[in-house]
Amino acid sequence: MKSSSSDVVNSDISCPARSEPMRPLPYGRHWIDEDDIDAVVRTLRSDWLTTGPAVEEFERAFATYTGAHHAVAVANGTAALHAAMFALNIGPGDEVIVPPLTFAATANCVVYQGGTPVFADVASDTLLLDPARAAEKITPRTKAIIAVDYAGQPCDFDALRAIAQAHGIAVVADACHSLGATYKGRRTGTLADLNTFSFHPVKPITTCEGGLISTDNSDLARRMRLFRNHGITTGHRERAQAGTCFYEMTELGYNYRLSDVQCALGTSQLRKLPAWVERRQQIARQYDAAFASSRAARALAVRAEVSHAYHLYVVRVASDRDEWLRALRKKEIAANVHYIPVHLHPYYRKYHHQKQGICPIAEEAYHHILSLPIFPQMTEADVSRVTEAVLSA
Repeated sequence: MKSSSSDVVNSDISCPARSEPMRPLPYGRHWIDEDDIDAVVRTLRSDWLTTGPAVEEFERAFATYTGAHHAVAVANGTAALHAAMFALNIGPGDEVIVPPLTFAATANCVVYQGGTPVFADVASDTLLLDPARAAEKITPRTKAIIAVDYAGQPCDFDALRAIAQAHGIAVVADACHSLGATYKGRRTGTLADLNTFSFHPVKPITTCEGGLISTDNSDLARRMRLFRNHGITTGHRERAQAGTCFYEMTELGYNYRLSDVQCALGTSQLRKLPAWVERRQQIARQYDAAFASSRAARALAVRAEVSHAYHLYVVRVASDRDEWLRALRKKEIAANVHYIPVHLHPYYRKYHHQKQGICPIAEEAYHHILSLPIFPQMTEADVSRVTEAVLSA
C-alpha cells in the first residue's frame, strides 16, 4: 500500500509551550491531546472494543505512512519481535544475530522460539550494529539478523541486506526507536524483511502499550496475524460478517491482539508524528550546538544518509557516568542509561553462558553513555536547563 504520507498525516501541527515548568524533567514523555481523547471516547461508545474496525484502520494508516504493503498490530513491541521470529520459523538449533546494546526483548524473542541469540558488537561512533561484526558471527545455523535502530538512527541496511542475501537469511529491523526516521530517503518500516515497532508511552507515538510489524511479504503478514490470535484462522469480526461461528486453530499462537481503543489512539497519534519528529530534531540540533566544543560530553555520530528520529539523545561522558547521573538528578533532570549490554544480564550469563569481553565496544560504551531528556513537549527553557546542567556537571 504505497501512497503519500499526506493522505493520513497532517504535519502542520504546532507544539505550544507549557505554562508551568516540568519538574523533574524526564528523559521521555508521552503527549495526549483532546483529539486523542475524542478518538478513544468514540471507540468506547462504539460496538467494537477489540478485534474491530479501528484495528484495520490503524494498520492501513501505518502502512500508508511508512510505504509498507502490510502492517500487523500487536499487544506490545516485545510481541512484535516474537511474532517476527515465529513468522521466520525460528526454532531450536537456529541462531539469530543481535546487538548487545538494546533492550532485553531483542534477544529474548529468539529464546521464546527456542533459538539462540548470538551477540555481535556495535560500531564505536554510532553504537549501531556493525555489519562487519555481524558477518563474522554467521554460521550454517544462522537464520536472521536483528538490527536495532539505536536511539532512532537507522542501521546500515544496505550492508546488512547484502550480507543476508549472500547467506540466504532474513533481516529484521528492531525499529522501536526509529519511527519517523529515514535511510537513503526510505522510511523505517520498509528497510528490512520484517520491521518491528513499539508504542510504549516514551516512544515516538503511543497506544499506551502496543506494537506493530510492517512487511511487504504477504505470507509473513498472514502468519503473524494467526500468531497474534491464538493461531486461529479468523477473527471474531470476520466470523460475524460471514455469519458463521466456525473457526480453526492451525498454529500455536498467543493472545497478542491490540484493542480497538488503543488503535484509535494510535491513528490519532500518527497524524502528529511528522511535527513531533521535527521538534525532536530541532532539540537535537540545539544539543549538538551546545556540546560541540565540550570535551566532557559528546553526542553520537549521525551518518549522512539518514534522517534521525531521536527517540533518545545519547551523549558519551568522559568521566564517571554515575556521577553525572547523580549531578543531573540533583537538578531534577532525570537522565537515563540505554542500555546495560544484554549479554551481561544474569540470565544470559547463567543460561546462555555469555561472558564479558565478547562485545568490547558496547561494554565500554555502557560506562559512558547518558540519555538526556528529549520529547516534543520540551520548551526552550527545558532545553536550556538541560544544556546548562550538562555543561556545569
